Amino acid sequence: MKSKLICILSLIFSIANIQAQEVLTLESAIRISLENNYNIRITRNQTEIDRNNVSLANAGILPVVGADLVNNRSIQETRQTQADGSVREVKDARNSNLNYGIGLDWTIFDGFAMFANYDRLKELQKLGETNMKATILNTVSDVVNNYYYLIRLQKETDATDTAVAISRLRLNTAENRYKIGKAAKLEVLNATVDLNTDTTNLLRLRDMVRARKIILNELLARDVNTDFAIRDSIVTDPSLKFDQLLNLSSQQNPVIQTAFINERIARLNLKQVKATRYPTLGVNTGYNFTRSHSELGFARDAKGQGFTYGLTASVNIFNGFLQKRNEKNAEIQIENAQLDYNRLKQNITAQLSSAYQTYLTNLQLVDLERSNQNVAKQNMDITLAKFRLGSVTPVEFREAQRNYLEASVRFTDSEYQAKQAEIALKELAGNLTF
Repeated sequence: MKSKLICILSLIFSIANIQAQEVLTLESAIRISLENNYNIRITRNQTEIDRNNVSLANAGILPVVGADLVNNRSIQETRQTQADGSVREVKDARNSNLNYGIGLDWTIFDGFAMFANYDRLKELQKLGETNMKATILNTVSDVVNNYYYLIRLQKETDATDTAVAISRLRLNTAENRYKIGKAAKLEVLNATVDLNTDTTNLLRLRDMVRARKIILNELLARDVNTDFAIRDSIVTDPSLKFDQLLNLSSQQNPVIQTAFINERIARLNLKQVKATRYPTLGVNTGYNFTRSHSELGFARDAKGQGFTYGLTASVNIFNGFLQKRNEKNAEIQIENAQLDYNRLKQNITAQLSSAYQTYLTNLQLVDLERSNQNVAKQNMDITLAKFRLGSVTPVEFREAQRNYLEASVRFTDSEYQAKQAEIALKELAGNLTF
């Protein structure tokens, strides 16, 4: 009765402790990571920079307007010899020259390079958004994997906790039998060793649970010592189809999207290189004010103001065949971008095929290990009943206990491996949803 009372009180305190903890669901874990994770926030800021860079001014399409002011003063000792031989000399002559005005410079044609540059900036924005998507996918994948790994550890902890309870029951039975003379001291010692072994395994698993919680809190970018409870179970989606995943990957996988955008950027780079074959035309205009003063000279004071305007033109006639070399290199870069796109697409397809085969195998293993666990549970229950009656040896009892524990661990592991394969498939498809 005393032992039962202790167990009941322990259960009550455990339930109260769980209720006091934060219950972390997978949905809330993903939401917190999307809001707080440092990698996501840094990538989001970089994407904002790329978005701000997409402007006509940054591409060189708009004119540049500027204002200038120059005010020079000097104090000089000046001596001048005139044409008639006379000499004029002034000490501490104060001279000044003031110029100020506003001007406009505008490149109106540069072989369409400015338009290619504008398109390139838009592609860089898309590249930044794709990188942000890749960062989000990787982070969410890490969060989900760690979340389900924690569930796996907790299930193994529960199974080991059950093993400890059974080992403690076995030790109490052995001690009682030893007291009434129906068992040898060796049986008590073996039961004590097995109980200590199971307790050691339980403590190690609890330590692994705490360590995994720290890792998950770090991914969520919050206090790493935040305690929480998880009440979810591992449920694998058995409806994934390879053809659908392959089609999604070609459209949504960030790696393939990045390679496609890089090919577009390479083609725009060739346009910019070819633009240097054409002349560059520009216009300029402005309104300037000038004022000067000199204590020695033909004009002691001068003032002026008015418009200035002009047209500039330049063309590259010969630069040592560098134009041809640059265009050839740009064409090679396009070819390399195409090859890289095909390489990465094939690599994603290979990863998808391998992950899908692993996924199918793990689904079969889940069913097999679930059946094994049920058989081991039945065997454990029968052996436990016979052990209480004294019709099985402690060695047989321990073997049944070990088989049940190992079957439970293998079943939990198969569930996690199947879920991990599902996560990998969805990540490769660029569609990591739960």
